[in-house]
Amino acid sequence: MLELQPPKLMSATRKCKELHKLSMMAATSTPVDHTKDTSTTSSTAIAVDLSAPPAIEGFTPLPRPKEEAFKDKFVRKTKENPFVPIGCLGTAGVLMYGLRAFKQGKTRQSQLLMRTRIFAQGFTVVAIIVGVAAAAMKPKP
Repeated sequence: MLELQPPKLMSATRKCKELHKLSMMAATSTPVDHTKDTSTTSSTAIAVDLSAPPAIEGFTPLPRPKEEAFKDKFVRKTKENPFVPIGCLGTAGVLMYGLRAFKQGKTRQSQLLMRTRIFAQGFTVVAIIVGVAAAAMKPKP
């Protein structure tokens, strides 16, 4: 009568060591000749200019937009929505005048000017929202 014996179980570390040994033997048994170049590159070196975009046949890149200076951008945005800078200047002016009145002890006038400042801030926020909505509804060229 034949007796079935369970297969021998190896520990995980022993398996890892044997696999490592086999891979090292495979790596050392096939030496690589570094003197021969079997790749498809030509013997002449190709110069690559990293500052320019790559030249792709049949493709013309779009021109890069000119960097806009702060002053130019401010003038353009002011022309697009003139009520935002007007509201900002009005808010700052009323705030300065109200602080001056507060310092002089004119509490009634100071309170009135602070309420006016809140109105000017609200005007500015509404001008920003209207400008954004107008820009979103404008058809793109």
